[in-house]
Amino acid sequence: MATVVVEAGQTSGALITAQFAVEQGREVFAVPGNILVPQSKGSNRLIMEGAHPMLSVLDLLEVLDLRRVTEQRGVQKNLPGNETEEKLLSVLTQEPMHMDDIRNQTGLPIESASASLVMLELKGLVRQVGGMNYVAVREEQTEHKVKA
Repeated sequence: MATVVVEAGQTSGALITAQFAVEQGREVFAVPGNILVPQSKGSNRLIMEGAHPMLSVLDLLEVLDLRRVTEQRGVQKNLPGNETEEKLLSVLTQEPMHMDDIRNQTGLPIESASASLVMLELKGLVRQVGGMNYVAVREEQTEHKVKA
């Protein structure tokens, strides 16, 4: 979501990284430095060119508004996207279940079950635990990941 440049000389690789971040639509932050130190010239110039000055972690959190991101993820995770996801979530528990058993219990075609499990994994609602086995992610696990 963001790139933070802590220190950069006038011709630094960190400046190239910051440029890539801008091209990818990411926020760029720079820690201001002593104007007499060569290693601060690049980061100070980034600030002059529009990078967010970062004086504390709170500056980053304020701009990124991570609370809003967390709320959006919470809503997304609580809503199965379709009937297929609902069926999958209804059979999964914290006990590993093999893909074949999932397919048998839900009656879903393998392609549909597999694709939906990937989407549920991206939402953080299920996790593959190896060998084509899946488990449902408990609410406490989800909350712990968000806090971390």
